[in-house]
Amino acid sequence: MHSNTEEHFHTRLQQYPALREHMESLLNIVENVAGDHTKADAAEQAVLDEIRRLGHTALQSWADQAAQRATVIVRQQQPTLQGNGEKKSGGTRSSG
Repeated sequence: MHSNTEEHFHTRLQQYPALREHMESLLNIVENVAGDHTKADAAEQAVLDEIRRLGHTALQSWADQAAQRATVIVRQQQPTLQGNGEKKSGGTRSSG
């Protein structure tokens, strides 16, 4: 059961490459891969900065999914509704 849980976690994490990158960055800080976090203060600041970036990415991913879910619900409730899509510019009108 433990490996099933790990596999499920890895499968979910693969769906969010940006979150995975942040997790790898945290591991790099913990393992001091770059060798630049020799003091606790530097390591602490690096972890805090990465956690902030991770939080931002997580909330952005959540918002993207929430928007997709809302779109699906609206389209199910109103199947005749058509999206406008992206606006197409005809260019700038000449003044002459």
